[in-house]
Amino acid sequence: FPVRVALSRRIRQKKRLLEAEELGSDRHGAPTPSPTEPRLGKPASLGPQRSVYFSSPKSHSARLGSEFFDQPAISLARAFLGQVLVRRLDDGTELRGRIVETEAYVGPEDEAAHSRGGRQTPRNRGMFMKPGTLYVYVIYGMYFCMNVSSRGDGACVLLRALEPLGGLETMRQLRSTLRKGTVGRALKDRELCSGPSKLCQALAIDKSFDQRDLAADTAVWMERSAPGTREPVVVAAARVGIGQAGEWAQKPLRFYVQGSPWVSVVDRAAEQNTQSGPAVSICAHESF
Repeated sequence: FPVRVALSRRIRQKKRLLEAEELGSDRHGAPTPSPTEPRLGKPASLGPQRSVYFSSPKSHSARLGSEFFDQPAISLARAFLGQVLVRRLDDGTELRGRIVETEAYVGPEDEAAHSRGGRQTPRNRGMFMKPGTLYVYVIYGMYFCMNVSSRGDGACVLLRALEPLGGLETMRQLRSTLRKGTVGRALKDRELCSGPSKLCQALAIDKSFDQRDLAADTAVWMERSAPGTREPVVVAAARVGIGQAGEWAQKPLRFYVQGSPWVSVVDRAAEQNTQSGPAVSICAHESF
């Protein structure tokens, strides 16, 4: 009899343990972890989830790092075409645009560069800093232009135009607030970033961004174009608005995506040269 009672007690204990294990499993049969173990099951909410790997700009796998910017101005100006510039505002809004037009400024020998003759000033210091440093300057006392330093002292690339990809309404509001004239007329999408000062207005870029590191900053960075994106046909044309730079005013150091409606200035003659022999117009000036 005592043996029978002990056996019955063990059977009841085993039954309770089995019931407890069953209650401790979720609906898919995965065991519930103890409080000290990380839970790897489904999230509590079935709504949209944001991956922790994309919670900050530094974690973007597509973000371009310092090594990308460490190349001569001409090759960097061309390499920028198709890449995506991202601006994160204080409220978390991200403004995005694909680069479609750039200008190269190759250093002290370039009569159109702010670093011509090798002169360094507090204003142009960003041009002499490590590749990927922003050089933002003021023109006409009220507009901004954004450049990125490249390999070589005093060399940089001016960002001239973007194809807006995200945050267009915010861009429109920023442009409408800052621009002069044509008050009351809604800007068309192609007018948002079709010029160096326009894109700075649209992305809320001002002098406070001067000398920031584009490879590490949390408010502005650059991302690689999406995988599988077709390589654009690149036009090499004369730079814009530097008529006082002698022979340098005619050198084909402005690069843009042929056929893009977002480009600021189209050069038909340069496009004809591109169609007849782009390799010559590019390689002949690699020594600038």
